[in-house]
Amino acid sequence: MAIGCQGGKLPGITGETLPGTTTAIDFLHDANCGKVKVEGNVVVVGGGNVAIDAARVAKRSGAASVTMLSLETEDIMPASLEERREAREDGVIINPGWGPKEVLGTDKVSGIVFKQCTSVFDAEHRFSPQYDENETITLDADMVIFAIGQTVILKDLLKDSKVEFVRGVYPVADKLTYQTAEEDIFVGGDFFTGPKFAIDAIAAGKEAAESLHRYVQHGHMIIGRNRRDFIELDKDDIVVESYDNSSRQVEGHEAKESPFKEYMVTLTEEQVRTETARCLSCGASVVDENRCIGCGICTTKCGFDAIHLFRDNPEASVMRTSEDKFSGILPYMLKRTGKIIFGKK
Repeated sequence: MAIGCQGGKLPGITGETLPGTTTAIDFLHDANCGKVKVEGNVVVVGGGNVAIDAARVAKRSGAASVTMLSLETEDIMPASLEERREAREDGVIINPGWGPKEVLGTDKVSGIVFKQCTSVFDAEHRFSPQYDENETITLDADMVIFAIGQTVILKDLLKDSKVEFVRGVYPVADKLTYQTAEEDIFVGGDFFTGPKFAIDAIAAGKEAAESLHRYVQHGHMIIGRNRRDFIELDKDDIVVESYDNSSRQVEGHEAKESPFKEYMVTLTEEQVRTETARCLSCGASVVDENRCIGCGICTTKCGFDAIHLFRDNPEASVMRTSEDKFSGILPYMLKRTGKIIFGKK
């Protein structure tokens, strides 16, 4: 089961459900379906790439002004530098270091109050925001969009099952096999880990599918699994002089009549040449011992002579180059042929 995070979180403050408030998940879904009409002042609460998406869509959908406020300061804001730059180009105002305190309004949202965030993490780098309640700002708002996180909406999907949960909606499962306490239920993706990158969900789905196959075929759930026990390289002590270390090339932009038309242009020929010459790997690789059988074919296929096999116990076997393989194969073939023809039946 890899159903992802379908709902947006609310901060738990007064007025958060007033008409005119929404989550980024719902707002972006409606915008994608052509159901969004934005007017007046919009305030986006959050500092990640989803908050940026909501802010830019709101601005391009007709908002008079869009202000985005986050707990994090600019130096630790989750949204990428490129996303922030493009949001500012669209006219979004980014004001970091503030957390929501109260949404104002009676029948409809009219504004929102923020309190200054003095720190986001504790000494162990756990999320534990601290505030200065005396330092506040109030913004007029016709719409407030909360982009502070996502959550799973299960309803009765796992009702009466043995699946156990942590933090309310996230299931407990084996981190290698993704199997839950209900042995025929496997989980993965954001539903298991909480919001992460799409590639993490794809990898989890692949491993969960492997577990499903083993389960229905009555196979062993653990033997031969890729445990991904990789040792991180010391990035501060890597010198690869033979590679081009130029920075990533950035696409150009051009104005479009419609705000939602693709405005990025392709790389120039010179940029393409520079990009393709870049080092896309550190040159170091780790062999998965659960999958490699030591056949050595990879060493013969690599045109750069970058792969080499070394024997830990050279006395236990004889290694031959591919060009000399028949000097070892032919005597064995003749021996086996003789046994087959003249051997006892």
